[in-house]
Order: sequence, then C-alpha cells, then structure tokens
Amino acid sequence: MNHPALTWTEDDTPIAAAFADPYFTGGLAESQHVFMAGNGLPGRLRDGFCVAELGFGTGLNLAMLAQAWAGPGTLHYTSFEAFPMRPEDMARALAPFDLALAGALVTGWADATTGAPDGVRQIDLPGVRAHIHVGDARIRLGQWHGRADAWFLDGFAPARNPELWGEALMAQVGAHTNPGGTVATYTAAGHVRRALADAGFAVQRIPGYGRKKHMTTGRMPL
Repeated sequence: MNHPALTWTEDDTPIAAAFADPYFTGGLAESQHVFMAGNGLPGRLRDGFCVAELGFGTGLNLAMLAQAWAGPGTLHYTSFEAFPMRPEDMARALAPFDLALAGALVTGWADATTGAPDGVRQIDLPGVRAHIHVGDARIRLGQWHGRADAWFLDGFAPARNPELWGEALMAQVGAHTNPGGTVATYTAAGHVRRALADAGFAVQRIPGYGRKKHMTTGRMPL
C-alpha cells in the first residue's frame, strides 16, 4: 500500500512530501466555498445523488458532505486516491475541524477492506455510502461504471501534480457526468479550464476562497 510520506505544519496541516504541497490551505471553510457552494450544494442533494472526487486525501470533503446531508435517503460518494492515508494520520488531519462524523469516518477507513480484488474501500456514514477506488485515477476512473451529479476536483496543485489535471482525465470526468451535472475546483489554471470545456462542461471562472482570486466551476448541458 502506497501511503503518503507526510510532514506537518505547526497547526497540524499535513504536507505531502512527494508534491511539496499541503492537503488544504483554507481547511473546512475553503472546501465549503469551493466544493459545496461551487456545485450548488447542499441545495441540489437528494436521495441517490452521486458525488465523485479526484483526490480523497484526508477525507475532509466526505465528512463535510455527510454532515451537510439531512436526508431522507442515501447519497453516493465515489473517490479516487493513489496514496491512501493512514487512519492515524487522517485522524490527526481532521482533528482541528468541527466535524461530528470525523471519528466515524476514520473508524470506517481503518475497518474498510483493503485486500479486495477491485481495490475499492467502502465506508458507510449516516446517509452516505462511499467507495474509494485506490490507485491511479487515470486508470481507475475509466474502470468505473457510474456517473456523477457533482464532481470535487481536489488533487494537489496542477503545477505539482499534473497527472490529475490532464486533458484525457478531464475527458473521463466529462464522460462520467450526468446531464446537468456540475464540477468545481479551487484552481483557475487556464489549461484545466480548457480541458473541462473540451470535455463538454460550460465553464466559469468565479471568485475563489481567501487569497485565491479565482476558482473554476462547470455544468454539463442537459
């Protein structure tokens, strides 16, 4: 199992040594701005709604989504992660945030089957069933048979982790999006916006969070 090598800041933010990039900068507030508000959530959530994500990382976005969902019914969450974090590191990274389901997420992550032939970890949180596909998203996404209603593109910065932002992978994101589905990401890099547009999304550059002047959203035509 390829666990990430980490260093930690004074406020317990994990930094991935391989990419020299923190897992987050604005924490929960930034995720709420970028991924929830950027996808029009929680207003669009409904039973059977599917959120997909590139870059599971600390699990922050899953815990955030589960906390925002009041039901009734079940959301589906599919994420792709090449370097799954150790449960103890996940617990440390999530500890600074006010997330009632963080403990359940860490326990579920620790208990999830890691030796399954398809390399998928399943976690069940109240109202949310999550499947985390462990491996290279450029391969794993093409093997997924589902489609998302909203995408969280949360890989490390494109300049440091270009594998998660290439044209071919963005095309796969588009192919795995339902009509009317949306995408949101913290980056406003021109090549990412162009790749999403080529994948079929109507792309917008909108105000980002904090010091980040811009971010990107997109919607797939109906």
